[in-house]
Amino acid sequence: MSQQGERPAAHEDDWWRRLYDETAADARVSSAADSLDDRFDSASAAVGAAGPGAGAAFPEPPHVAPADGPPVPPPPPAVPPPSSAPPPPPLPAPESPPPPPPMQSVQARAPWEPPVGPTRPSTFATPPPAKPPSVAEAPPVPPPPPVAAPTTASVPPLPRRQVSAKPKAAGAGPTTPLPAAPIPGTAPEPPPALAARPGLSYVGDRPPTYDAEPTALPATVPQELDGLVADTVLDGARYGTYTLRAASVRGDSARFRGEPRRDALLTVRFGAAENALVLVAVASGARATEGAHLAAADACRWIGGAVGRSHLRLSEDIRAGRRGDLKSGLHRLTDRGYGKLRARAVERGLEPEEYTAGLRCLLLSADPACRTRVFFGVGGGGLFRLRDGVWQDLEPDVPDAGAMTGQAVVGFGSASPESRADGDLLTMDLGIATPPSPYVESPPPPPAPPFRFRASVARPGDTLLLCSTGLAEPLRGEPAFAEELAERWTPQEPPGLAAFLADTQLRVKGYADDRTSVGVWEA
Repeated sequence: MSQQGERPAAHEDDWWRRLYDETAADARVSSAADSLDDRFDSASAAVGAAGPGAGAAFPEPPHVAPADGPPVPPPPPAVPPPSSAPPPPPLPAPESPPPPPPMQSVQARAPWEPPVGPTRPSTFATPPPAKPPSVAEAPPVPPPPPVAAPTTASVPPLPRRQVSAKPKAAGAGPTTPLPAAPIPGTAPEPPPALAARPGLSYVGDRPPTYDAEPTALPATVPQELDGLVADTVLDGARYGTYTLRAASVRGDSARFRGEPRRDALLTVRFGAAENALVLVAVASGARATEGAHLAAADACRWIGGAVGRSHLRLSEDIRAGRRGDLKSGLHRLTDRGYGKLRARAVERGLEPEEYTAGLRCLLLSADPACRTRVFFGVGGGGLFRLRDGVWQDLEPDVPDAGAMTGQAVVGFGSASPESRADGDLLTMDLGIATPPSPYVESPPPPPAPPFRFRASVARPGDTLLLCSTGLAEPLRGEPAFAEELAERWTPQEPPGLAAFLADTQLRVKGYADDRTSVGVWEA
């Protein structure tokens, strides 16, 4: 049986016997045109007469009867497909790229002959791909303009292209143009969300003498690397109802001469939560003295350590409003710090006035319910408050040396408990006044600098400014400088760190000293 299941009419090997039967006569050459050349000519004629899309490239060869054996009937004609309704008219096709050029007819050649003409990839007459449906939100992209030949004439700059914010539909082509590169020679546009700071870099009729940027670095030796100070220090924080900004910048004259910054800045927090206490210390070394920057750093470090060891008691006193306890306690801590400075001067072989620094500090509670701001310190500088666009000088008045009696700390002008009104000492048993000795064993120590203290309650919208002498002097002596800073710092939102640094560096001719400023913005 065959693979289809029907039974063959004859033996399966009859066709093989009939093909190789030695008794059968030779078929000889047939009179029909059935040679290889005849078949090639027939195929060439068929290909040459058929055009593109006319059917198969090689038609069926004509039916040839075998030389012997029963005649094989010709194949039946192709049955035409059943009649059907005419196809509907084609829908208008969307815009599509121009169709490819029609396939040229292939010149008849033998399989072993080389192709005629230049070799190129084969092309097939396939229908163009269907274009995705257009999106209503995205307008059609116009075709690119033809590229013109390069010329030597100047070409005007192309206009900037806008970036569309509409989302691209799924399956749609790219409809949003990319942002164009900035045109050479034009300044980039600032982002709309950022407010530009005023471009004023100095006030007055003339610019300052020195350059605005650092010029020379301070000279040092390998043994003094620990004492190096940076040209600029910047810091900030936000606690409770206030925002803190602090900056210390080397002066123009020190930048030009390669001298170190004599101002020192310390910002530190002790404790956590509502009991946290923020200390900001600003120290300025003595002018024209060796190691002034080291003395300023020592003053900040020692007062920071003293406040840190007593921060719990100080935080409670500030929140409770114990002004007397705060004044006496901070006075005592400051005195101890200056005692260490005098001892360090002796170690370095210097006089006490050669190794000293002015010190000004702020104590700020992190409790949102506490708006008490405490200032204390010794030496020059400034304490100001900006309220309703007007500067107020809050520098505490320093009493005269003769009036510094009573509750002051011993060593800062207070009288000895054994003295009378005229200052003479009395013996304990006889009550006889003892005259002073005419012999002085050592010179008396220099008078201690007066201690400054002030505690005030801040209001919403206030700006408190603590600064060194380099910023306090132009603020008091140059009205245009004070007006410019008041205009920049009046808005309710405090400036950022970079903006605050730029405001601190606003220059005035004739004021080239180091500048250190601490601003506290009340919400």
